Amino acid sequence: MLDIGPNLIALNLSVYIFVFIFGLILGSFLNSWIWRTRENIRVVSRESFSICVSCRRKLKWYEKFPVFSYLFLRGKCRTCKKEIPWHYTLVEFFSGAFLVLIAHIFLQKVSFSEWHFFRDVFFLTVLIVVFVYDALYKEVLLRVVWPGFFIGFLINFYFLNYSFESLAIGSALGGGFFLLQYFVSKGRWIGGGDVRLGFMMGIWLGWPNILVALFVSYILGAVVSLGLLAFKKKEMTSEIPFGTFLAIGTFFSLYFATDLINWYLGLLR
Repeated sequence: MLDIGPNLIALNLSVYIFVFIFGLILGSFLNSWIWRTRENIRVVSRESFSICVSCRRKLKWYEKFPVFSYLFLRGKCRTCKKEIPWHYTLVEFFSGAFLVLIAHIFLQKVSFSEWHFFRDVFFLTVLIVVFVYDALYKEVLLRVVWPGFFIGFLINFYFLNYSFESLAIGSALGGGFFLLQYFVSKGRWIGGGDVRLGFMMGIWLGWPNILVALFVSYILGAVVSLGLLAFKKKEMTSEIPFGTFLAIGTFFSLYFATDLINWYLGLLR
């Protein structure tokens, strides 16, 4: 028998390192895109991507490395000495980490589907934007939700052969669930952005996986909210960016919803 264990491990490690570095770069770009979108600055303009958000100075090449430049500069701009927002580094790191997780999941599979992998990387990118934008500004960014809806449908239906009925039911349930709350509460419980996000989640996950996403999102939201109330970080009337929990629930359900549903059904037999 040919011993390829060490070679295979070295190959996988190289893949993980490459993917992580790519994820850091992706996170850095998303940070820039989110900030420029909020500041109403065109992505392609005379202003460079890499500028200090405080003094608007164009950064040097050694200030542009994701995560490492933040550590090297000790979290402060070299010129104005203002603190660099810490969430930039977290976005960069977790973009790399979650991209490695996706690569790891696909490396464990017997067959590799390019469209499936591309779809999941695209989904991760959209979810990062949804999570960060809602966490920072308490707003679900519709300019990524609607493209996410249509591109997700095209890939799932035309390239991955998902059942149209499953996608339609999932989307109707995800969006309809929030739409009902929106009308009942007259917009006090849930925002219009969450309704549209629900439609996107359903077209991504289909039926019945959308149920897992909603369940995980609400459980996580309740636990975090109770924790914030217990430590007096929030009040009962405080607004919680629910899109962040929906993003986490969606990503979880992409990979674990089917196993969780099968486990639950097994308990009922």
